[in-house]
Amino acid sequence: MRWGGVSLGVLMAALAQQAHAHPERPPAELPTVDVDAPKRSSRPKPQVRREVQSPRAGAPRTAAAVPAAATSAAAPSGAPNVGSGAARPQGMASETVITGEEINARPATRPGEVLEAVPGLIVTQHSGEGKANQYFLRGYNLDHGTDLALFVDGVPVNMRTHAHGQGYADLNWLMPETIGRVDVRKGLYFADEGDFASVGSVHIGLVDSVPKAIAQMTAGSFGYRRFFGMDSVHVGDGHLLIAGEAGRYDGPWTTPDDAKKLNGLMRYSQGTATDGFSITGMAYANRWTSTDQVPERAIASGLLGRYDAVDPTDGGRTNRFALSGRVAGTDEAGSWKANAYVVKSQLDLTNNFTYWLRDPDNGDQFHQHEDRLMLGANASRTLTGSFAGRPMETTFGIQTRYDDIALALSYTKQRDYLSTVRNDKVGEGSVGLYVENTVRWTDWLRTTVGYRGDYYQTHVYSLTNGNNSGDAAAGLGSPKFRMVIGPFEKTEFFLGAGYGMHSNDARGATTTEDPADPANRLASSALLVRTKGAEAGVRTRIIPGLDSSLSIFLLNQDSEILFSGDAGDTSASQPSRRYGFELTHRYRPASWIDIDAELAMTHARFVGSDNDQAAAYAQLVGLTAPPEVLRGNAPGNYIPNAPSMIASAGITLGETTGWFGSLRWRYLGATPLTEDNDFRSTATSVFNGRIGFRDANGWRIQLDVLNLFNTKANQISYGYGSLLRSDQLYQDCYGSAPKGIPAQVCQTGVMDRVLHPIEPLTFRVTVAGTF
Repeated sequence: MRWGGVSLGVLMAALAQQAHAHPERPPAELPTVDVDAPKRSSRPKPQVRREVQSPRAGAPRTAAAVPAAATSAAAPSGAPNVGSGAARPQGMASETVITGEEINARPATRPGEVLEAVPGLIVTQHSGEGKANQYFLRGYNLDHGTDLALFVDGVPVNMRTHAHGQGYADLNWLMPETIGRVDVRKGLYFADEGDFASVGSVHIGLVDSVPKAIAQMTAGSFGYRRFFGMDSVHVGDGHLLIAGEAGRYDGPWTTPDDAKKLNGLMRYSQGTATDGFSITGMAYANRWTSTDQVPERAIASGLLGRYDAVDPTDGGRTNRFALSGRVAGTDEAGSWKANAYVVKSQLDLTNNFTYWLRDPDNGDQFHQHEDRLMLGANASRTLTGSFAGRPMETTFGIQTRYDDIALALSYTKQRDYLSTVRNDKVGEGSVGLYVENTVRWTDWLRTTVGYRGDYYQTHVYSLTNGNNSGDAAAGLGSPKFRMVIGPFEKTEFFLGAGYGMHSNDARGATTTEDPADPANRLASSALLVRTKGAEAGVRTRIIPGLDSSLSIFLLNQDSEILFSGDAGDTSASQPSRRYGFELTHRYRPASWIDIDAELAMTHARFVGSDNDQAAAYAQLVGLTAPPEVLRGNAPGNYIPNAPSMIASAGITLGETTGWFGSLRWRYLGATPLTEDNDFRSTATSVFNGRIGFRDANGWRIQLDVLNLFNTKANQISYGYGSLLRSDQLYQDCYGSAPKGIPAQVCQTGVMDRVLHPIEPLTFRVTVAGTF
C-alpha cells in the first residue's frame, strides 16, 4: 500500500478526522472503483472526490465529481444535476445521502440552514448570528443539538456539559461550498452512532479538491456582506485545499447585530476516503450583538416593535481552532480506518430571557462563559467473509473522547459583572466499543445485528461551592438490529430496532445544592439517559425518476431535555414517548428539473405525572395567583416545542450552464409551548427563491430572495414566565406601593409567549468566478 512516501506509523501518529461517515452497507459484493472525471482546465487540477454507493448492493465506491461548472465549489448555487453521482443508501428507508451540489442549490439565510436538505429537519435561529441554531426533527425541539449528532469531517460538533445547553452544536463556522456530501441517518439502529444520536445523525464530509479556483462576493439587505474564496493545488502525490471567508451582517433589528466573522480552512489529502488520508486545520472567530426573543404582550401593547429588543446589550463572541486527520485503507481481509482530532474553543454569551423577573432592580441578564479543549480518537476494522456459505461482514470499533472544560455563570447588567453564580472545572471522558455483523442470507434478505457499550466518567470541581464538586461514572449497553427485504420491483422494505443514549450535563450529576440558593437541596440527575425505539419503512423507485420512501417510527426516552428560560440553558425532565411517520419524494423527470417534497407527522407526549409541577401549581392556586400567572403552569403531558407537523417542498431548474432557478417552501406546524397546552405557537410557512445565470467558464451571478412573500412569522416561540417593568404584576410586587404579593407569585411572573421573528423580505446578490 503506497502512501506517497509517508509511513503508516507517521500517519497514525498524526491522526485526525474520522473518515467520511460511512453509510451502512452489506457484505462487499462489488469492488471499490476509482473513476476519474474529465479534466476541465489546462492545468492539472484534481477533481472533487466523494464516496458514494452502489444503487443496489449499497457497497461504497468512489465516483468523480460532475463537470466543474456543476460542482459545489465552481457553482455553489443552482447546479441542476445534483445527486446524479450518489445513489441513496440501503440501510433504512429514512437513511439518505445528500451531495454538496444539492446543499448549495438551496437559498439559506445562514450556514446551518443548509442542513434543511435533510428531510424533516427544520433549522432556525433565535439569538444572534454567532449562536448555535435551533433544530427540529421527528417531533423534537432539539434545542441547540441534543439528540441530533452532528459531525464535520468526522469531528463531533455537539458539546457535552456546555455553558449554554447540553449538546450545543454550533455550525456557524461551516462554509457550505466546502461540503462534499452529507450522510444522514435517523434512529438508534447503528452501532457506530453513540451520544446525541437517538433521533438522528448527520455526517458532513468535506471536498478534497476543486477543479478551479473560485472567488465569490455576496451583498444584500440589512448590511449583509460575504467574501469567499477556495482553491486547491497538487502537492506531492496529494492535494492542498485552502478556503476562507469574511462576512458581516446587521439584520433587520433595531439594535444591529453587527456580526463580524472570519473563517479559514486548510486541508491536505491523498488517495480516497476509503484508501488514503487527510489532515485538516480550521480557524474561526465571530462576535455579535443579539436581539433575543421578546414577550408577545410587549409587541401587542406597542411597547416594543417587532424587531426591538428588551435588552439591547445582549450578545456574544466565540472562536474555534481545530486540527483533525484520518487514515483509511483496504486489504484482502476487508478495510480499516482511524481518525483523531483536537478542538480548542471559547464562547461568551450574554442573554436576558426573563427581563426583571429574578432581579427587579438590575434586570436578569446573565453571562455564560466556557473554555474547552476537546480531544478524541477512533478506529474501526471491517472483515469480510462468509457464514454458512453466505456473504458476511463484521465491523469492530472503538471511539474515545475527552473534554477539559472551564465553565462559569454570572449575573450582569449591560454586560457589566454583578456576581458569580457558579464557576466549575470539568473533565469528562468516554469510551465506546461496538461490533456490528451483517449477513446477506439471500438475494432479497439481509440482517445486521450490533451491540454498543458506552462508559463515561467525569470529575466536577466547583470553585464556588465545594458541595457541588464530585465524581460520577455510568455505563450503558445498547443492542441494535436492522433488516432489509428486497428489492422486489425496485421496492425494498426495512425494519430497525434498538437502544441508544444521550449524556446529561456532568454538573447535574454532582450538584446537590442550588448554586443560586445553597439552602435549596437538589437531587442529582443521571449522567447517561436511555432511549429505545423502532422503525419500519419502505423505499421504492418503481416509477422512473421518482424516489419515494415512507418511515414509521417509535421513540421512548427515559428523560426529556427542555429549555429553561430563567436559566438560559437546558434541564432534564420526565420520560417521553413519540411516534409518527415521514414521507419523502424526490422526482427527476429530466436533467434540468429536480423536485422534492417531505412530510413528517409526530405525536409527542410526556409519560407519567409531573408531581413537582402539580405541587407548584397547587401552591400558586392556594396563594390566589392572578390568571396571567396561573396560565400555562398547570401540569400536563404535552412536550413544549414538540412540533406535530413539518413539511417542505422545492423545485430546482436549469442545466449546468445558462439560466437556473430554485423555489423552496418549508413549514413548521403549531406546537404546544407549555405542558398543559395553554400556550401554543403559530405555524410558520416561508418561501425562499433563487434565480441566476452561469456560463461555461464557471462565472455566475444569482439573486436570492429570502422570505419571498414577506411573511410575518416567528423563527421560534417559547412559553414561560417573565416580568417587564410595565407589567401590573411588577408594580404590585416591586412598585412604589407594593401590595404584598407572595414571593412565589412574583417569581413565577407573567406567563406569555416569547418569540423571535423571522427576518422580513431579504435580497442577496452573489457574483462568482472561477480561474
